[in-house]
Amino acid sequence: MSNYLSWNKKIINDFSEKNVNDMYEHGYVFTRVGKGIMNQTRSVRINLNDFELSSENRRVLRKTEDVKMEIIKLPHPDYDWRIHKLGHDYYSAKFGEKTFSANKIKELLTEESNFNLLLKYSINEKIVGYCICYAGADCLHYTYPFYDLEANIANLGIGMMTKAIVWAKENGKKFVCLGSAKDSAAIYKTQFNGFEWFDKKNWQTDIDELKNVLK
Repeated sequence: MSNYLSWNKKIINDFSEKNVNDMYEHGYVFTRVGKGIMNQTRSVRINLNDFELSSENRRVLRKTEDVKMEIIKLPHPDYDWRIHKLGHDYYSAKFGEKTFSANKIKELLTEESNFNLLLKYSINEKIVGYCICYAGADCLHYTYPFYDLEANIANLGIGMMTKAIVWAKENGKKFVCLGSAKDSAAIYKTQFNGFEWFDKKNWQTDIDELKNVLK
């Protein structure tokens, strides 16, 4: 989560679908820093026109078939402190104590921010994870996922992402933004059909070229 790859930064005041879509089309993504702040990065996305489930995607969905996904519009109508506790615990364990504060998670979910959708994941009504998202008519930006690391559910993280991509396609989105490819840790995002990456000027589909860039 540290040393985020940013080629350029802009602060927008026009939050119309047209303007936000144009920014995403040029490699910009919303950030958690502040309202309207967008970074241009080596953005990666799934072109849903070209997306269909692979055998690996189907395997992941079978492994996580008991995980149900629910859509909550933000700001959260019935916020609970256990949400930011789960998020802070997750990011602290994975990336370090100061990576993502509980207060910042609560702020993003309870106040007007760049993000307008929360994906909630549960098994038999027990909450196991969330993802903070931006959703427009054409794009879902799947940006800050977190889940219960002590639940020990196989393939939970990639299962959450896969379910979100399927939902986006079923709901008429054109793209799912999966953040950026800063380094080789992002290679797992290339497993989806329709994968594209932004090279600072254009969207590319050559995954081998990306892997060379990330070496």
